[in-house]
Amino acid sequence: RVFRIMDDDNSRTLDFKEFVKGLNDYAMMIDKEEAQEIFRIFDKDGSGTIDFDEFLVTLRPPMSNARKEIIMQAFRKLDKTGDGVITIEDLRGVYNAKHHPKYQNGDWTEDQVFRAFLDNFASPYDKDGKVTTEEFMNYYAGVSASIDTDVYFIIMMKNAWKL
Repeated sequence: RVFRIMDDDNSRTLDFKEFVKGLNDYAMMIDKEEAQEIFRIFDKDGSGTIDFDEFLVTLRPPMSNARKEIIMQAFRKLDKTGDGVITIEDLRGVYNAKHHPKYQNGDWTEDQVFRAFLDNFASPYDKDGKVTTEEFMNYYAGVSASIDTDVYFIIMMKNAWKL
């Protein structure tokens, strides 16, 4: 939400001017040199703009190795072909679309249910029906940030993915 507020021109990226204005809007009064230094930290790919993923990744606390490993266990369970990308084909036999309310009432096909499921893990601006390891990890980094203990996070993942 903060990212969208800062993105004055709705380009889905923040340039330096929008970044500085956003910092000022949130009462972060810093000089231009400090702002440039912070901007470079956010701009992971050096493109001169900050996209949504770069913004989130920079703000999130790092995950423990235990959390990363359980996330990868879930990813490997879904990635039936083992090619590092989860697709609709990978989900067949792992995820039962027939229990989804929109499938049951005839609004969606099984493939539409799978596609909606996959789109949950993609960044808001990159919904291509495929989920990479990085996208899956980023999704769970967001979930992880709101869960205090590794034990609780691991139990949640094991229960959610029947690991």
